Amino acid sequence: MWQLLASVGIRFDFKQPVAPGLKVILGVAAWVTFITIWHLAAAGKGTPSPLFPGPLQVLEALRELFFERGFISDVWSSLRRIGISFGIAVAIALPIGVLMGAFPLVAAFFNPLVSAFRYLPAPAFIPLLLMWLGTGDEQKIALLVIGVVWFLITLISDVVRQVPTDFIETSKTLGAPRRVILWTVILPASMPGIIDTCRQMLAVSWTYLVIAEIVAATDGIGAMMMRARRFVHVDDIMAGIVVIGALGLLCDLAFRGLHWLMFPYLRQRGR
Repeated sequence: MWQLLASVGIRFDFKQPVAPGLKVILGVAAWVTFITIWHLAAAGKGTPSPLFPGPLQVLEALRELFFERGFISDVWSSLRRIGISFGIAVAIALPIGVLMGAFPLVAAFFNPLVSAFRYLPAPAFIPLLLMWLGTGDEQKIALLVIGVVWFLITLISDVVRQVPTDFIETSKTLGAPRRVILWTVILPASMPGIIDTCRQMLAVSWTYLVIAEIVAATDGIGAMMMRARRFVHVDDIMAGIVVIGALGLLCDLAFRGLHWLMFPYLRQRGR
C-alpha cells in the first residue's frame, strides 16, 4: 500500500509535509466518504426513517428553513451572541493571561482562582444566571463567556510563557523598562500563539451555543432545534447541527486567514 501511495507522489511518513493541493483533495474525499456512509446508513432499510433522515432530507429541510421559515434571523441571533460573548471573553482573558504569563507573581495570585473555575461546568451556572439576569440575551451571553474565559486565560498565559527568555534579557540589557518590554517584545512575540488560541477556543464557544439557547429562548439556532424536538422534526434538528458546523468552519477559516495576513514572516519560514 505504501509503495502504491509513493508511486503517485504521496509519502506516508511521520511529520511529512502535505502539498496544499493534496490537502484539498483529501479534505474533499473525507467529506464525500462521510456523506456516502450517512446516506447508506439512512437508506439501509429501503425507506428513510423520520428519526434518521438522510443528507437529501436534511438538505431539503435547510432549504425550507431558510427560504420559507425565516431561519436566517435565528442564525443572525446566534452569530450575534457568539460574537459579543467571545469579544467580552477575549477582553477579559487577554490582559490577565498576558500578565500571568509574563510575571510569575501575577500568576501566583490568579492561578488558584482560574484553576478552580476552569473545572466548573458552565451549565451549572444556568439557574444563577436566570435569577440574576433573567431570560434575555444577557443570561445567554454570560453563559457563553463563562464557558470559555477561564480556558482562554490559562492558554494565553501558557503562550506568553513560551516567549524566549533571551528576548527579554536582551531588552533589559538595552535598558528597556518593563512596560516597554511587555508591549514591544512579549506581546508581539506571543501574538501568533494568542490568535491560534482564540481560534481554538471559539470552537468551544460554539459547542455551548445550543446549551445557552435551549433555556427560555425564542430565537437562535438552539431555540429552533428545541421547537423541532417538540414535533419530532429530526431533519430540522440535523439541519441546525449542519448550520452550526458550517458557521464554525467559516469562523475557523476567518481566524486562519487573519493569522496568515498578520504574520507574513511565519509564512516565509514555512509555518
